[in-house]
Amino acid sequence: MEPVRLQRFMARAGVKSRRASEELIEQGRVSVNGEVVTKLGTKVDPAADVVEVDGQRIRMFEGEAYLVLHKPAGYITAMHDDHGKRCVSELVPAEDYPGLYPVGRLDSNTTGVLLFTTNGPLGDQLLHPSHHVLKQYLATVKGTPTRHQLHQLRTGVTIRAQGKVATTSPAEVELLEVGERALLRIGIREGRYHQVKLMCETVGHEVLKLHREAFGPVRVDDLPEGAWRLCTEQEVSALKRAAEE
Repeated sequence: MEPVRLQRFMARAGVKSRRASEELIEQGRVSVNGEVVTKLGTKVDPAADVVEVDGQRIRMFEGEAYLVLHKPAGYITAMHDDHGKRCVSELVPAEDYPGLYPVGRLDSNTTGVLLFTTNGPLGDQLLHPSHHVLKQYLATVKGTPTRHQLHQLRTGVTIRAQGKVATTSPAEVELLEVGERALLRIGIREGRYHQVKLMCETVGHEVLKLHREAFGPVRVDDLPEGAWRLCTEQEVSALKRAAEE
């Protein structure tokens, strides 16, 4: 494994969130190979360095774990929250796989596929736009988009996300149901903040419900909301191929 920042190592070992881990470091409660560390930029070798918090050694999961959660609404995509919000970590076996973390994010009210892994480099690769991993959503929107609006979504629209203006890449868009509430299947290969919701709002259709049905080769299918399962060998192999392409 490559060296990682100390606070990132701590977060993936299940100690605290990165921000809370930074506070522990600044408080002088963390040591590396017997030496107290207070510098946030410090990097550690997960395979060789001994990291302790308040004198107790912490470890990341030594193998590779991959699992998928059928995320229900009402949970934030985080392993810890200092404000008492419900986190997806409550729904997965985080204690059995130290270092388990979600790959990307889903909004609190968005349901569906949420991939977890202990393989940090692979998770980063899967999220990088250059790898073009398809994420597929079912979006229930207010009103039925016209042909022109569907064409706009397919070719790219200009959105403002987190204070930045960007034009989305071409998307796969299929109109499944029409009416006062229409149903769209939307496939994107990016992961901008609130991207699907902002895309639909840009062409005049508010998203009323959003469900992610696939992340690359991984789907939830018949998995009940709130339940998780380990990824199959075929899914893991497909994820690794997608990250390498």
